[in-house]
Amino acid sequence: MTKYIFVTGGVTSSLGKGIIAASLAKLLQSRGLKVTIQKFDPYINVDPGTLNPYEHGECYVTEDGAETDLDLGHYERFLNIHTSQANNVTTGRIYQTVINKEREGAYLGKTVQVVPHITDEIKRRMLLLGQSGEYDIVITEIGGTIGDIESLPFVEAVRQLQWEMEEEDCLVVHLTLIPYLKAAKELKTKPTQHSVKLMSENGLHPDIIVCRTEHSLNMELRKKIALFCNVKTEAVIEAIDANSIYEVPLKMLQEGLDVIVLKKLHINGYSAPQLNKWKGFLDKLKNPNSKINIGLIGKYIELQDAYKSILESFVHAAAINECKVQIVNVHSEFITEDNVNEKLGHLDGLLVAPGFGLRGVEGKIIAVKFARENQLPFFGICLGMQMAAIEFARNVLGLKDAHSTEMDVTTANPVIDLMEEQKKVTAKGGTMRLGSYPCEIKPDTLAYNIYGKPIITERHRHRWEFNNKYLQQFEEAGMMASGKNPGIGLVEIIELTNHPFFLGVQFHPELKSTVENPQPIFVAFIKAAKEFADKKNLVSNPLLQSEMI
Repeated sequence: MTKYIFVTGGVTSSLGKGIIAASLAKLLQSRGLKVTIQKFDPYINVDPGTLNPYEHGECYVTEDGAETDLDLGHYERFLNIHTSQANNVTTGRIYQTVINKEREGAYLGKTVQVVPHITDEIKRRMLLLGQSGEYDIVITEIGGTIGDIESLPFVEAVRQLQWEMEEEDCLVVHLTLIPYLKAAKELKTKPTQHSVKLMSENGLHPDIIVCRTEHSLNMELRKKIALFCNVKTEAVIEAIDANSIYEVPLKMLQEGLDVIVLKKLHINGYSAPQLNKWKGFLDKLKNPNSKINIGLIGKYIELQDAYKSILESFVHAAAINECKVQIVNVHSEFITEDNVNEKLGHLDGLLVAPGFGLRGVEGKIIAVKFARENQLPFFGICLGMQMAAIEFARNVLGLKDAHSTEMDVTTANPVIDLMEEQKKVTAKGGTMRLGSYPCEIKPDTLAYNIYGKPIITERHRHRWEFNNKYLQQFEEAGMMASGKNPGIGLVEIIELTNHPFFLGVQFHPELKSTVENPQPIFVAFIKAAKEFADKKNLVSNPLLQSEMI
């Protein structure tokens, strides 16, 4: 029978519920259990697809085309599994379902209320993944913070499940903050006590309390938290700040979080944790042999969560290359022809990030030109690939007014144009080209050398595409379409034939990178950047040249 774990948060947001949930799942998975995680978000948007990255960070896309919360990226990266539409549920989706049922007459004329109709739908979705029989444990992260008005229906649903289920089938983990007051030089437990009290007022009680802290908790503090929060002392878990999110599973292992969970869920006969690959990854991550500077050219760089999957993909690929990657954020809106060398001249590689809209695109185009002309390793993702195509059309093909119809609907040379099936679409939510699609790669190309196979699948999130009317001109001038969708001929990958590493992709490869399987383009890109850095150092250092001789 499937067991259910619910992860809630208190005191403040952004404590890392997703990382704690993923870490616990990783530990349970490492012991041979089949585990999945789902996120329940309290906002009324049906999904985060229409949210500004400044509002919500990146929108993570699953294999089946669901636009989801970025925490699902953590789940996939930690567990090396695919999530789906069923792994992310929002208040908007819950209410949409209930209202549609009401319109269909499903409630037989009854007054539709938060309790029981909304909470019943929440409970149904909370149990859905477990009913497949595929998983031993389903972990559910509840978004927001205890006390938020919008989270109350989710808290009530968990309370009901906690009451309905057998004690050994349902468990609540509460993540809270133990702040450190520098003036008093002590950790304070009162916010945690108030958070748990607020939970109790709503009828929900935690079985385990995970305490986010900057300093270690001594036994006296643990006993105090246990006493006033009505849990066993062994169920007070320290979650001290870590240098990397990938250290958290090992810290939770040291704290015995997984053992306490297994004990409370009455799960016996589990094996010892198998974390050799994870530890090997961390060892490489902590002990690099070299260092490179990669420029991330974007327009949401003020909020790092906007590019979360890209940044984590660099971490995975850096470990494989035994290299420390220093990300240099460069706001595309402030790149000009006059300052481009100053901003980018010290870099070893350049990634032009995805995005939407006109703001900052000219800076991205200037950055692409700099990488092309200076043989600097270049990697463009989605809009980054499109900017590479526009730059090539303008400065190599001589089509000075080349542009994307996303930014200029009247351009005479739309080298990037709206996809045919998108031209009649008016609703913005959930209507882009979403999810996993195949790509056929030409042999004897950089892309083929990277992937090592003729057919790949990658995830998409876009409306505009390369205009194939210009493909012959591009290829005759040295810009090759090395990857295409085998069904509709959509250009998926472009690359320069006279450049050491110049690659643009229409898809989002960062969405499939995990600790155990780093994304191959990121691995190859970092390798190319290392080689570029080595050559640069060789040219600038006569002593190294003499040593080579």
